[in-house]
Amino acid sequence: MHAIDPGPASNKLLDALPRKDFELLAKHLISVQLAQGTVLFEAGDEVDEVYFPQTGMVSLVVIMHNGKAIETATVGREGVVGAMAGLGLHISGVRAIAQLPSFSSRIAAPQLRKAAEASKTIADICIRYNEVLLDQARIAAACNALHQIEARFCRWLLQTRDRAESDTIQLTQEFLSEMLGVRRTSVTEVASKIQADGAISYSRGVIKILDLEKLKALSCECYETLREHAPQ
Repeated sequence: MHAIDPGPASNKLLDALPRKDFELLAKHLISVQLAQGTVLFEAGDEVDEVYFPQTGMVSLVVIMHNGKAIETATVGREGVVGAMAGLGLHISGVRAIAQLPSFSSRIAAPQLRKAAEASKTIADICIRYNEVLLDQARIAAACNALHQIEARFCRWLLQTRDRAESDTIQLTQEFLSEMLGVRRTSVTEVASKIQADGAISYSRGVIKILDLEKLKALSCECYETLREHAPQ
């Protein structure tokens, strides 16, 4: 976990706001530390708090009736979690979970709605970032259906590395299996294979990326596609 709160300006959406628009939000923003695995809201919950990540990464996960889960999108400091609550009462269709230890700027949904009513710029952010997440979900659906688990595993590690800004990532087998929608034994097999290729080392829940270019070569095209679709 980052020891020092980096402040709301670490979130790219907040940092890009004109001053007058940022001030509509600033007095209502609360900085919170999120431990890995913290659930921000569940599928079916009314979203009453919205999060602007400053560090780390939040996963949006679809939960099936049998309890199985798979990640459909991720949000780092380029985005916002729960943005549609800024336009009206919003029931989440996904579980939002902190994938990495992190800081976020949190605002109550009613306060975000008031700011969006007063600022077209803020309202537009809520709409545009929802479109970003829909694009991610479409790409993830195609990736999960068409690409082998090895390539998906590498794509996911690369995404996580970019958000963590580190080549060392602490992730359990259980967490990895849920994000990728596979059994834990499959995670072990895939990680061992990629470790044998020299791209990573994996021990006791800690993944170290040893050869970034090799990991990119083993990944599917979706890593670059997702980067191209990310807001700048």
